[in-house]
Amino acid sequence: MNFKRSNPVKKYIYTFLILIVIGAGAFLSLSPMFEKDKPVIEIDNNIFWNLKDEIDLKLSDESGIKFYKVTFIDDQKKIELDSEILIEPKKEINLKIKPPKLDMFFKGKNVSIKVEAVDNSKWNFFEGNGISQTYQIKVDRKKPVANVISNTLAIRKGGSAVAIVEVRDENLKEAYITFNDEEKFKLTPFYKEGYFISLLAWPVTIEEFKRVNLVAIDKANNITKTKIPLYIRPLKIRNDKIKVSKGFIENVSATVLEQSGENTPETHKDVFLQTNNFIRATNIKKIKQVSVNSMEDTLTSNFKISPFKRLRGSKTFANFAERRHYYLDGEKIDQAWHLGIDWASFKQAPIYLSNPGKVIFNEYLGIYGNTIIVDHGIGLSSLYAHISSSNVSLGEELNKRAKLGNTGSTGAVFGDHLHFGMLVQGIEVNPSEWMDRNWIKSRITDIIREAKKTIDTKSGK
Repeated sequence: MNFKRSNPVKKYIYTFLILIVIGAGAFLSLSPMFEKDKPVIEIDNNIFWNLKDEIDLKLSDESGIKFYKVTFIDDQKKIELDSEILIEPKKEINLKIKPPKLDMFFKGKNVSIKVEAVDNSKWNFFEGNGISQTYQIKVDRKKPVANVISNTLAIRKGGSAVAIVEVRDENLKEAYITFNDEEKFKLTPFYKEGYFISLLAWPVTIEEFKRVNLVAIDKANNITKTKIPLYIRPLKIRNDKIKVSKGFIENVSATVLEQSGENTPETHKDVFLQTNNFIRATNIKKIKQVSVNSMEDTLTSNFKISPFKRLRGSKTFANFAERRHYYLDGEKIDQAWHLGIDWASFKQAPIYLSNPGKVIFNEYLGIYGNTIIVDHGIGLSSLYAHISSSNVSLGEELNKRAKLGNTGSTGAVFGDHLHFGMLVQGIEVNPSEWMDRNWIKSRITDIIREAKKTIDTKSGK
């Protein structure tokens, strides 16, 4: 009788124990304290190291990292680079791994970095989740070859030049030309493998000429900087005093803001400043972006360009590099550069193309109004602003003498005219140079021809 009465008790005990086991299992599975995810290591899997710079390494884990160690390994030795036992675990650790101190004649080939980390989880009998990863290292301490083959002898403020260079490295990451370390100019593959060409500019907005460099950087961050020798020439700047009326601001500046999708400030002065500063800067940024992004990276052997021609039957009303000072009710309120040539003849005069090219921009552009930009190769483009109508389409390949459209008064202008600009990788440069046959020959095409002869000599042709 007693045995039978004890059966329900035992059943309840067994059930209770099973529930405890299930509950414990659920707790272990669901509790953040017992999470089973290993720490995450973030480092470049294809590491090139010059054994001078630091390597960026990131460790992360939701329960926190409580220990890590980084070891340098080669054929003969192991060197601990960094390690720490953290009293207070961290969810994220960003490390700068310094290179080991090695003999200057070190030539190790089978080199790797081992990264170990343990998190603060109570899983694995309170030992935590551990991870150990080994990353192969490609040691590269050799700087890239970066030579200047030929370049324009001199550059004028606001003007253009060309450089042909040689860049070589089996692990090359990038190469470019800098002006004062402020502007970067892309290189285009030229003539034969390992050679490049670039048009460059001295932006009129940069007052002082310091240095133009060819920069080559490999994947191990070895850097070569080579000076491009250039004599410098001054540019005569004209200052213009321009009176701005409230009517112009109401009818033109405000319209530009509206068509650009911007709110209109309350005062006349603020409306003008918003247009002449913010919209202008946005437009200039867009021009540069479109021009640089449209550059092709295919090998080119020739660059032929004819002098650009003025608008037929026109008079010049503004020149390149005029410094305009704006006045409202006798008060100077702003100033800005005019970086093109303004031509006017009669209303809606036809605009024809001087050189073949591809349409890379054809839309409304703030202060420039309706604008067309045509790419002519290796970073050279021509710009046509304030037009009333367009005869071309985006992406269209145009022949010389193609009709682009007609002049107009769109954008921030006083009347119907054409703003003609020349761009070097999106920077407005002096159009007068590109309208001069002798300048083009002596500063651009002759330099390219000389460079090809030098390259043929170097390659043994």
